[in-house]
Amino acid sequence: MFRSCVTVFLLLLIHCCFAQQPQSSKEVTNFRALVLFENKGHHVPFTDTARIWLNRLAKEKHIALDYITTTNAINENFLKKYQLLIQLDYVPYGWSEKAQHAFIKYMEQGWGGWIGLHHASLVGDFDGYKMWPWYYDFMGGIRFKNYIPEFATATVHIEEASHPVMKGLPRSFTIEKEEWYIYDASPRPKVNVLATVDESTYAPDVPVKMGDHPVIWTNRNVKAKNVYIFMGHSPQLFLDKNFVTLFENAIMWASHK
Repeated sequence: MFRSCVTVFLLLLIHCCFAQQPQSSKEVTNFRALVLFENKGHHVPFTDTARIWLNRLAKEKHIALDYITTTNAINENFLKKYQLLIQLDYVPYGWSEKAQHAFIKYMEQGWGGWIGLHHASLVGDFDGYKMWPWYYDFMGGIRFKNYIPEFATATVHIEEASHPVMKGLPRSFTIEKEEWYIYDASPRPKVNVLATVDESTYAPDVPVKMGDHPVIWTNRNVKAKNVYIFMGHSPQLFLDKNFVTLFENAIMWASHK
């Protein structure tokens, strides 16, 4: 009950902070973005809050947003309409073969850009679905191994401050109450790491660690601009100016060829 009340309060606060006057229907749309989001389970408070924030940003930046909660509609013609695909805590398994093939072409041919958050790195065999091999390679050859269910606060260090996604961010910043996933290997050999989490700063200290621990990266082996951002569990992230800056930077960068 307490958690539900906190979530409702955050949703109302963020809505009030970001409320704006309606746009004129004659205003120009800069680009179209598709948001594939998780609408069940314990990530719903985050995705609910994210959509409020995204709608505010869409008004401000003249972005046309569409939302879907399954991959059923995804095919080549469908994806070609969008300059950006945001995989908002949506898992990389259970996709239809048609949706997988369309996504691969979207990424390899650079039809648009991609941003994946948090649950988008849940790579492996889950819920009776086999791992998606192409996506495994795209994410840097990693499989989900474990996580911190009781959450931990930690410091994130930026490695490539000159990247547009990192514009306006301090070289190090703190993320509160995240469930930090670990993988069976670091993706570093196969991706361009932009930031890592410093496991020595976990508070409380926990044994769920992997050493070299990237949390933001891009994959230059596909034509589409892309960035994965691990953070994405708590709705409180949208009250964190560093996370909000990071997410907005990613959207504006990945959406433009």
